[in-house]
Amino acid sequence: MNIGEIARRAGVSRSTVSYALSGKRPVAASTRKRVQDVIDELGYRPNATARALKEGRTRTIGLVIPPAGNRLTHMQLDFVASVVDAAARADLDVLLSPSGGDHDRSFERLVSESRVDGVILMEIRLEDSRVGRLQRAGLPFVGIGHTADDQAMCWIDVDYAGLIRHTVHHLADLGHRKVALLSRSPELVAAGYGPALRAREGFTAGVNERDVEGVEIACGDDARSGQESIEELLRSHPDLTAVTTINEAALPGIQRALADAGLTVPYDFSVTGVAARLWAEDFRPPLTAADVPAVDMGGQAVALLIERVAAPATPPRHILLAPPISLRSSTGAAPMRGAGGVVSRTGRAGGGPRA
Repeated sequence: MNIGEIARRAGVSRSTVSYALSGKRPVAASTRKRVQDVIDELGYRPNATARALKEGRTRTIGLVIPPAGNRLTHMQLDFVASVVDAAARADLDVLLSPSGGDHDRSFERLVSESRVDGVILMEIRLEDSRVGRLQRAGLPFVGIGHTADDQAMCWIDVDYAGLIRHTVHHLADLGHRKVALLSRSPELVAAGYGPALRAREGFTAGVNERDVEGVEIACGDDARSGQESIEELLRSHPDLTAVTTINEAALPGIQRALADAGLTVPYDFSVTGVAARLWAEDFRPPLTAADVPAVDMGGQAVALLIERVAAPATPPRHILLAPPISLRSSTGAAPMRGAGGVVSRTGRAGGGPRA
């Protein structure tokens, strides 16, 4: 069924049917009703591609995600779910497209084939070629995260530098004198992944401001890597008493490694960081952390993109979120140091009774 057949049955021209559907020109109420009656009788639905050509819009947005071969973290899944939900409320469809490595062809098709009205980018690097490609194409886009040139694009992000700095201050206030930053994977850090490098910046500032010794370790986005990273830290730095992290996927491994080492959180070792609330509350004991509002961020990213599509010439907006650190049960006073700076822990040789 097509517009021509509707026009024949309604006794009007094809252009009248088109105007009745698009609303671009006024159509008499009686004529519009006659056209609508035929449409209802035939169960006609306008072809999405044809409608897009007439309106100049696809009513579809692209969401560029990490490569499909990598397991998404819970926080990333929250971003995806919130974007899809917010888009549905705005009567928009979402086209998911992986990027990176062999998946760059998918991103290029998204940009060059007019499949979407705009794009939301995830997992942004300080220098990100995808941003330049979208700018050259003139396609509206919004980042969940931002590049080093934070004025060049529209974005919403978490203040990883400020939040990790605050976690270091929190640990220093509890008497910890040597702390570690457990970051994201070596590949992401080497590629200039924004949150990892900004977390490093905040960590460095925090340890310098409080005269605390700091150690950084890259860690894959999974529990096994988290366990191996903590085991390595405890071997190399037996006087380490606390860790802060932006790697929520590693948290189960962190918990397992500390338990295997006979360390009780928070009496022997403190853990804090930046994570989605679900991960923080599932940690045992619950994690003192800045809870990333991933669901709200996805919705705000969609709202920003709708603004960009409607008015692409307006100056880009920037939203930097700094959620408060929720004090739970995973941080406590540093264990006492004995002669030669050796840490006395409750669950290890030489440890005293729990206070």
